[in-house]
Amino acid sequence: MAFKLWASSTANALRISYNGTRTPLLALSISRCFSSVIDGFKYTPSHEWVKHEGSVATIGITDHAQDHLGEVVFVDLPEPGACFAKGGSFGAVESVKATSDINCPISGEVVEVNTNLCENPALINKSPYEDGWMIKVKPGDPSELDSLMGSKDYTKFCEEEDAAH
Repeated sequence: MAFKLWASSTANALRISYNGTRTPLLALSISRCFSSVIDGFKYTPSHEWVKHEGSVATIGITDHAQDHLGEVVFVDLPEPGACFAKGGSFGAVESVKATSDINCPISGEVVEVNTNLCENPALINKSPYEDGWMIKVKPGDPSELDSLMGSKDYTKFCEEEDAAH
């Protein structure tokens, strides 16, 4: 009985993060709350992530955010060609718990939208960093990425935020 209780409390205290490969079991690191964070991505205090590759930045909400939202049932996303300022709302996510705005971590023009989310918004819960991405943006000012958090800072931010609640 004591072992089962210990195992349960230990499991609740851990969170899995990985480096973005499709084989996360090979590159696990341990942190709290079971939310994953990917090295090389950038993060905002409002729980959006950015993956910058070449001239395009892919944006979505973090595993931490989707975990707190619960089951995502609807996503409102912009049309390609729309332009957003850093910090401006580009859409919304509706879950069984709440509706939340999604903020653009960097300024830029939307060049692609993940239309799969319209038919299957639960992809955000199942795969927030891969299949659940939301928009791709041509950055207006790539230097804005420098003001965002890296994976270690974001993990610390989430731990502090969770501890405060």
